[in-house]
Order: sequence, then structure tokens, then C-alpha cells
Amino acid sequence: MTPAITDRSILAASTLVATVATAGSLYFSDVMGLVPCELCWFQRIGMYPLVVVLAVATYEDRIAAWRAALPLSVGGAVVAAYHSALQLRSGGTCSLGGGCGSVQYELFGLLSIPNLSLLAFALISVGLAAGALRDR
Repeated sequence: MTPAITDRSILAASTLVATVATAGSLYFSDVMGLVPCELCWFQRIGMYPLVVVLAVATYEDRIAAWRAALPLSVGGAVVAAYHSALQLRSGGTCSLGGGCGSVQYELFGLLSIPNLSLLAFALISVGLAAGALRDR
């Protein structure tokens, strides 16, 4: 018999995803020297606080933290989806004046940085949505 998924395990998995995404963004900018565009900064604004909010929620085993974390992850996912769509259009730029349509890095030649961000936000959002359903 497999153990049931607990609230704490949902929060811990979401925390892990947010931590890896944050560490990855810092690696891209601080180690690889890639300059984040404006849309990347908005995604960071959504991701970085998730590490703290979700870590504290995991420690305290408070699934109700989805109320604070879900808007950040869904908002970040919307920005990441828009950014990914811009990259699909060759040579597109974002409305904020930067070169957000350019692809600086691709993991395995497949996933650009905004795609990775979208994946992380989606995983966190699914976890938090599951937590919200359990909380009701």
C-alpha cells in the first residue's frame, strides 16, 4: 500500500521547485553572465518570494498558504507564457522595450529560460491548486 500524499509533501515539492528555479535564475545571471530582460525580472519577482513563503508553510505544515502563494505562481506563469510566446515569434520584442524575444540559452536545445520558468510556475501552481482543494 502506498502512503497518502500529505499537505506537507505537496508544500515541500513546491518549495523544491521554487528553490531550483530561483537557483537556476541566479546561475544564469551570476555565473553564465546572461542579462535578464524586463520580463525575466517580473518572473523573478513572482518566483523568489515563493521560496520563502512555501518553505515557511512547509515547516509549519500550513496548506492554507496557497492563498498567498497561488496568485504569485499563476501571475508568474502568465508572464512566462507571454514571454515564451514572444520567443516563438522570431525577432519579437516585449512591450517594455527590451529584447525579450531573443533566446539566450536553451536547455538541451529545447527549453528556453522562459519555458523553464513556465514549467516551474505550472508545477507549483498545480501543487498549490491540489492543496487548495484539500484545504476546502
